[in-house]
Amino acid sequence: MDCLLDFSKEELKEILASLDIKGFRVEQIFVALNQGKTFTEMNIPSEIKEKLSNNFISQPVLILDKKISRDGTVKFLFRLFDNNIIEGVLMKYKYGYTLCVSTQVGCRMGCKFCASTLNGLVRNLSAGEILGQVIVANKFLGGKLGENRMITNIVLMGSGEPLDNYENVTKFLKLVTSQYSLNISERNISLSTCGVVENIKKLADDGFKITLTISLHASNDEKRKELMPIANKYSIKKILSACKYYFKKTNRRVVFEYVLVKDKNDTLEDAKSLKELLKGFPTHLNVIPLNSVEERNLIGSTRERANEFVQMLTKLGQSATLRRTLGEDIDGACGQLRQKYIDNNGNIN
Repeated sequence: MDCLLDFSKEELKEILASLDIKGFRVEQIFVALNQGKTFTEMNIPSEIKEKLSNNFISQPVLILDKKISRDGTVKFLFRLFDNNIIEGVLMKYKYGYTLCVSTQVGCRMGCKFCASTLNGLVRNLSAGEILGQVIVANKFLGGKLGENRMITNIVLMGSGEPLDNYENVTKFLKLVTSQYSLNISERNISLSTCGVVENIKKLADDGFKITLTISLHASNDEKRKELMPIANKYSIKKILSACKYYFKKTNRRVVFEYVLVKDKNDTLEDAKSLKELLKGFPTHLNVIPLNSVEERNLIGSTRERANEFVQMLTKLGQSATLRRTLGEDIDGACGQLRQKYIDNNGNIN
């Protein structure tokens, strides 16, 4: 069955017309869906509820479990309508709430430091499934729509490579920024990619102006290939060229993520090489001590080393910060909570 959250207001109008649902009922259903209501919770006639329930999925994402950190960070385990599960992380800042969403069940990129890719790619998420994560988190906080919305920022940085699911991710961006839906500004949305070059350029050509975040994690191609298999397809030079193209088209500064792995990429020479790499256009480097994954043999750099690394970059004139660590006490590694719920046959425990 189709998920109604996959459709814009205009698309929904056409679809529901085929069931003889028209007029203000369409508006009523659309608003209720974006508030996180199921068909049974909607204030509509029972015969319409029956028509909808027989033909469509209302809310494709449900909260299966959650863990709340001492610092207020919430880690969600989301169940999808087909019983696949994904994760999301809700973080509170002074300016509001940021939600980290997933774009795929699993991931096929194979990055050596990530737990989400351990079982490979299961499937892409639809636009409505990505939107559904934002909607249920907003409802969890007691938010609604308009001025009563609680989610202020979104990062596409959960499981999956967003630009490996381009059509669904960009449809999601159109939906979530719509004035009729959650109306979140593109300036408050970040998309993290390991560097799918052609789709970085396509993102710019298609008119999106979100914050582009690149998972770099190495100062040269040789080191990057050890950590990220995608480096065998896209060189750092090609990725940087695509980033400059994105900046030129959007005038948005590009952010680079850099996970520090002990004895792999955390030397002061690496810092100097990074400064040389990133010169020529506005960038910011977000340095992150690796959150070690049990199934991997990589060890994160110490906080002390991370501070030295950032200080060196700053001294060299490179904009850089050490990422604030949130939720350390609630299975901080991406994919870890999900792993605990899935057995070797892919079944939910």
